[in-house]
Amino acid sequence: MELKLKNPLAIFDLETTGTSTSHDRIVEISIVKLLPTNEQIVKTMRINPEIPIPLESSLIHGIYDKDVKDEPTFKSVAKELSAFLDGADLGGFNCMKFDIPLLVEEFLRADIEFDTSHRKMVDAQKIFHMMEKRTLTAAYKFYCDQDLEGAHGAEADTLATAAVIKAQVERYQGQEAVDALGNKIGKIENSVDSLHNISASKMVDLAGRFVFNDQGVEVFNFGKHKNKPVEDILKAESGYYDWMMKGDFPLDTKRKLTQIKLRGFNAR
Repeated sequence: MELKLKNPLAIFDLETTGTSTSHDRIVEISIVKLLPTNEQIVKTMRINPEIPIPLESSLIHGIYDKDVKDEPTFKSVAKELSAFLDGADLGGFNCMKFDIPLLVEEFLRADIEFDTSHRKMVDAQKIFHMMEKRTLTAAYKFYCDQDLEGAHGAEADTLATAAVIKAQVERYQGQEAVDALGNKIGKIENSVDSLHNISASKMVDLAGRFVFNDQGVEVFNFGKHKNKPVEDILKAESGYYDWMMKGDFPLDTKRKLTQIKLRGFNAR
């Protein structure tokens, strides 16, 4: 089925140095420009971000500093990209929250006004989440092929959840689970250990303010220190501990923070 287009639709994806739309940079951009004539033009280029690519990001997209050191900077190709996207609507997967804001930031750094106010924007992820519901009722229908009677009653929801977990194990047993970033996190097996590893093994506190990185180190999962080791920040910025302890964080988060702080103090 061909899309009915009034304007070209530029569907694009970015590989980047990280997940901050204000601080991180593009290392690769790929655009599929769909034309009203049903033709399509593909443009893919790697970009020298002019900042180091963190190892965590390189392990996801496979692009390292050495791969882009001789590539053009975004500023040097910004006019070419702007011209290629001129008059085109924009599309992508999770593009509204990430790709479009980051692309606009890059254009602004290059002193190019990339106006999105008159462009239509299509986010496949939003459509996916709206049309394929992620509620317990939807899961019960999908896995158990039954309608959930008495939804939002505690007992009905609990019985439905138990049935869904059993059906998930039966359906996916032996399959590799992959997280949203494409990382393999373990196989689904008929054991609670397996299901825990997939569901919660990276959590440090229950609110998810701290998580374990791939090296098993507790790192911040929010704010200006996201992905930085908690212990390192507490040593470098003593006031950060006090700020969090006085802040509106759950008691469990504060307890975990204190445990990490004391562990670092006792190790001196």
